[in-house]
Amino acid sequence: MPFCVQCGQQIGGEDKFCAKCGTAQKGSGGAAPHFMDGISQRNMMLLCYIPWVGWIAGVAVLGSPRFRSDNRVRFHAFQGLYLFVAWLLVEWVLSPMFGFNRGLGIRFVPQFLHLIVFAAWIFMIIKVSHDEDYHLPIVGELAARSAAEQH
Repeated sequence: MPFCVQCGQQIGGEDKFCAKCGTAQKGSGGAAPHFMDGISQRNMMLLCYIPWVGWIAGVAVLGSPRFRSDNRVRFHAFQGLYLFVAWLLVEWVLSPMFGFNRGLGIRFVPQFLHLIVFAAWIFMIIKVSHDEDYHLPIVGELAARSAAEQH
């Protein structure tokens, strides 16, 4: 059984006001707020570009009913996810391929590609923090197409 936030009097679970002091009760008469309600669009877009863990925010945006109709935030979520996929492709596919060719001197290729993806993450964090939209060359086109297909 809940209690009044002002006087401590025991109140009913659905009471909007205390019977003793008349104070409005917090959290009464409504559904619990969604955990993403307090996050701004810009902050959510920034979270999508955090290196190595931004994919979690991207999946949360794409699954959230709050951002279902917000094409701009969904674009950045897709672009952040595709950057993470590019990182994984370099890590899991290209690094082992170039790792076996020790004598050819081309082992720097995966490190260079990792650096490019990391720089793209940082570049997009700066662009989003200045409230600018930017489509990365290949990944941006895929993200725009994916965000458009969702409607």
